[in-house]
Amino acid sequence: MAGRKVLIVYAHQEPKSLNGSLKRVAVEELSKQGCSVTVSDLYAMHFEPRATRNDIVGCLHNSEEFNYGVEAWEAYKRGGLSNDLIEEQKKVQEADLMIFQFPLYWFSMPAIMKGWMDRVLVQGFAHEFPNCYDSGLLKNKLALFSFTTGGSKEMYAKGGISGDIRYLLWPMQHGIMHFCGVKVLAPHVCFAPEYVSEEKRKEMLIAWAQRLKTLWKEEPINCSPEWYFK
Repeated sequence: MAGRKVLIVYAHQEPKSLNGSLKRVAVEELSKQGCSVTVSDLYAMHFEPRATRNDIVGCLHNSEEFNYGVEAWEAYKRGGLSNDLIEEQKKVQEADLMIFQFPLYWFSMPAIMKGWMDRVLVQGFAHEFPNCYDSGLLKNKLALFSFTTGGSKEMYAKGGISGDIRYLLWPMQHGIMHFCGVKVLAPHVCFAPEYVSEEKRKEMLIAWAQRLKTLWKEEPINCSPEWYFK
């Protein structure tokens, strides 16, 4: 929708991968709609995933014992976070929608993307108890997790060997996004792209492009345990 701002946080090493193509399709389709699209290409940026003392500019709140959560919170309040974090937080602040594009690693997101979550979504910026979940500080935003799997759709069914794909989304969608107040759209999952034909992969890209055309009309999921575990 014209005027909307979208941030795509993208974690894949290869632009020619299906993840790279899904990211490209999203940029093209959303830009066509008049959206302003920003991409944080974490590998290309050499994004630092480790939460360390380097994230704090200037003196520590407690120089005797380092507590990252406390120090990042205090640094945010005084404008003392490192420039890379300030830049990413600005992108988040401006976004109406955040799309996270990645391959599933060990039932989770790649470490570089988890590091983005750890370092960017600090207390004071994204949450500050009791301002969490429905009253989280990012409550006027939408998020969508778009990812690929190694396993087939049958493996990630409720009776499958890997369990329902929704189980894996609980920590990512609920524990991170919903905790920060973000409303979550239904995930977009491309199952086992490495084990299907080129034609099937093209169909995956077409299906993603089609969904994006009406994305702004979608309602968020019910952010409750029932959605994940019923």
